[in-house]
Amino acid sequence: MPDLLWDDVREWFDPEENGSLPDVHVPDTTIADWQAVVDLVRSRGWTYQYSVDGRVVRLPHRVEDMLNRRNGRAGMLKVWLASDVLAIFRPYVLERIDFDVDLRQLQGQDRLDVLCQFMRAIGRALGKPVVLTPEGCDTVPLIGYELRSDCVVVLAGVWSSGSGDVVG
Repeated sequence: MPDLLWDDVREWFDPEENGSLPDVHVPDTTIADWQAVVDLVRSRGWTYQYSVDGRVVRLPHRVEDMLNRRNGRAGMLKVWLASDVLAIFRPYVLERIDFDVDLRQLQGQDRLDVLCQFMRAIGRALGKPVVLTPEGCDTVPLIGYELRSDCVVVLAGVWSSGSGDVVG
C-alpha cells in the first residue's frame, strides 16, 4: 500500500501551476545528519554525482569537506532515485539539509512512490521529519515523512519540527 495516493496530491505536483522544483528539507541538522545522508546515498546504490562549481569531482568521504565552502565554491550532489527521477542536494548550510526534485519527473503513482520511499529512507536514517514545500515557500508544507507513523503523509495542519510529527 502506498504512503500517498496520486489522486490525493496530484494538484500539488502540477508543474504548470506550482513551479517545477519544490523544496524538500530536513531542519535542525548537524554534521552527523549530513554524513548519514551521504552514507545512505553510497550504501543504497543510487547513482550519484558530486560537483563543485560545475566540475564533477569525487564525493568526499568526510562530509565536512563537502560543507566547507572555501572561496565561495558551491557543491552540488545529484542523486538518481530512479533512472529518470533526480534529487539535487545543495549543501548551503549545516543546520538544514535541502534538496530539490523536479515535478515533471514525478507524474503518476509510480513516481510519487519513488519520492515517498526516498523521503522515508532519509527520515529513518536521521530520525527526523522530511518536508516537501512549494518552490521558494518553506512555510507551507504539503507532504512529509512523519516519524510516528513511519510514512509520508499529507500535511494539512501546522508542522512542528521539534517533535518530529505533524500537528493538524
